[in-house]
Amino acid sequence: MWDFSITEALGLMRRTAPFLLFRIIVYFSITAALVVVTGTGAGIGWGIGNFGDEEFRASATGYGALGGFGLTAGVIFFFRDYVLYIVKAGHIAVMVALMEGGEIPEGRGQIEFAKGVVQARFGQASALFALDRVILGVVRAITGVVQGLLSILPIPGLSQIMGVVRAYLRVSVGLLDEIILAYAIKTKSKNPWAAAREGLVLYGQNAKPMLVNAAWLTAIVYGLSFVVFLLMLAPAAAVVYLMPGAWSAGGVVFALVFAWAVKAALIEPFAIACLLQVYFRVIEGQVPNPEWEAKLDGLSDKFRGMAAKAGSWVRGAGGSAATPDKL
Repeated sequence: MWDFSITEALGLMRRTAPFLLFRIIVYFSITAALVVVTGTGAGIGWGIGNFGDEEFRASATGYGALGGFGLTAGVIFFFRDYVLYIVKAGHIAVMVALMEGGEIPEGRGQIEFAKGVVQARFGQASALFALDRVILGVVRAITGVVQGLLSILPIPGLSQIMGVVRAYLRVSVGLLDEIILAYAIKTKSKNPWAAAREGLVLYGQNAKPMLVNAAWLTAIVYGLSFVVFLLMLAPAAAVVYLMPGAWSAGGVVFALVFAWAVKAALIEPFAIACLLQVYFRVIEGQVPNPEWEAKLDGLSDKFRGMAAKAGSWVRGAGGSAATPDKL
C-alpha cells in the first residue's frame, strides 16, 4: 500500500520535539495575528457602520474584517521565504541528521544547529526560496509526464477520471520540493543548484513510487486537516461571537486558519518524515541516469536553467559565512 513506516516517522518527530514546539509557536503566532487583526478590522468597520443603517453596519463590519485578514495575510506572504528558511528547511536539516545517525543538540540548540546547516548549504533565505520555486516547477513537469502516461493506458472510463487524477497529483507534489532540499542537505553539497538538479534526476527515475506514496500522504494530511477543521468550528464560532457585529463568515474562515496552523505545525512534518524514508530508500545505490537528465533538459526550461545557476554559484554568494559542515 505504501512504503513508509508510520512508527519511524513518529519516532523522528518525537526526537525533533523542540523543533515541533518551534513550529507550533510560529504557526499559531501567525494564526493569532490573523485573528487579532481581523477582529480589529471588524471592530473598525463596525464603528464606521454606526453612521449608517443596519445593512450598512453589517457590510462595513464584513469589509473591515476582510481588510484586516488581507493585510495580515499579505505581511505573512511577504515573509514566506524566511518561514521556508528557518522553519521548513531547518526541520528537514535535523530530520536528515537523525536519519544519518548523527547527533543533534537538545532543546533550543536544535534550532541554532538547523540554522547553521541551512545557511551553510543554501546561503540567504532569498536564495533558498528561489531554488525551492524552481524545484517545485520541475517536480510538476515530471508529474505531467506521469499524467501523460496514465492518460494513454487502455483503462475503461479513465478519460472521465483523469481530471480528478490531475488535480490530485497537483496537490500531491506540494510535499515533494522539500524532499529535494533534503537531498542537498544529505549530500553536504557546497552547490545547492547542482545538488538539487541531481536530486531531481533521481526523483524522475523513481517518480512512480514517490508519487504513489505522496498521494497516500496527501490523503492522510488533508483527511486529518479536515477533522481538525471540524473540531475547530466551535471555538472559531466563539471567537466570532466576541467580535463586533458577529462577522457571519468568520467561523468558517477562522476554523480553516486554525486547521491550517495544525497542518503546517504538526501534520506536514509527519508527511515529510514519511517521504524522506521513501526517497532515501529508493535512491540508495543509484546514480543519476544521463538519459533522465537529458529528458528533463528537454522537458523543463526551469531544469535547464538550473545548470546555469549551478555554474554561476559561488560559495558564500548567498551571504552565508564560512560555516563548518555539521552533518
